[in-house]
Amino acid sequence: MLIAGAATLVFYRLVTSRAKAPAPKATTMLVVAARDLGIGTLIKEPDVKLVNWPGETPKGAITALPDAIGRGVVSAVYTGEPVLDARLAPKGAGGGLAATIPPGMRAVAVRVNEIIGVAGFVTPGMRVDVLIAGTPPGAPRDAGTVSKTLLQNIEVLSAGQNIQKDASGKPISVPVVNLLVTPEQAETLSLASNETKIQLVLRNPLDTDIAKTTGTAVANLFSGTAFKAPEQERPRVVKRAVAPPVAKPAPPPPPVVVEVFQGGKRTESKFEGTPED
Repeated sequence: MLIAGAATLVFYRLVTSRAKAPAPKATTMLVVAARDLGIGTLIKEPDVKLVNWPGETPKGAITALPDAIGRGVVSAVYTGEPVLDARLAPKGAGGGLAATIPPGMRAVAVRVNEIIGVAGFVTPGMRVDVLIAGTPPGAPRDAGTVSKTLLQNIEVLSAGQNIQKDASGKPISVPVVNLLVTPEQAETLSLASNETKIQLVLRNPLDTDIAKTTGTAVANLFSGTAFKAPEQERPRVVKRAVAPPVAKPAPPPPPVVVEVFQGGKRTESKFEGTPED
C-alpha cells in the first residue's frame, strides 16, 4: 500500500505540472531591420531579415522580403524593429530626399547662411517661419524697406544633403535648406526668393498657431508707430455714354411693272416709286 500511494503521488504531480505548463506562443514570420535604417535609405537584401515574431503582429508589418527590398525609408527603422509598410516609400519611388516628400507636397530649396539659417540650428524636422524684406509696389518712398511674415509653420525637410533628424539639436552650417510646402506656397516662395530677401525664423515645433502680423517698415522703427500696409488703388470705372439705337431705313418700295400688249407682242416697263406716284 505504501508503494502504491507513493507511485500515485508521483504520477499526480507529473500530470499537474504538465497541465500548468504554459502553452507555446504562436509566432509569425516578419521582416525586421538587420541594422539601423535612416530616412532616405534604399533598402537592400543585407539590410533586412526574416524572424519569428512572437505575440501579436504589428499593424502594417511586412511579412515577405521582396515587399521591402528596393523601397526607400521615410521614417527611421532601428535594428530588430519590424519594418512597417507605412515607414517605406511606395515601390518605384526610390530613396533619398524625393522619397520623403508626401504626395501633394513639394520641396523648395532656400539659400541660407549663419544669420539667415539661425546660426545653423535649422535642421531636418524643425519648424520655421519665412520672412521677406523688400519694397512693395505702391508703398511710400519715405517708408523704406518693409518686412513681412510670408509663410508660417513650415517644416524643414533637409539641411544641405542631410535629411536625418538630429535628436540632440546640434547646429549644422549649410548653404541651402529644403522646405516642405504646398504647390501654391512653392510659387509664392519662388517669387519671393527672386524679388526680396528671405530670412528663416526658428519656432517651437509644438507651437502651431498662426500669428496675425501686419509687418513693419524702416520708418516705423524710428517713429514707433504701427505700420500700415499701402492701400491698393482701385481701378477707375469709366462710364461711357450709350448712343441711342439707330433706326434702320425702310427698304425701298418695289418697282411698278406695266405690261403692254400690242397684238401678239408683249412689252414690260418698270417705274421706280410707289403706285400712288
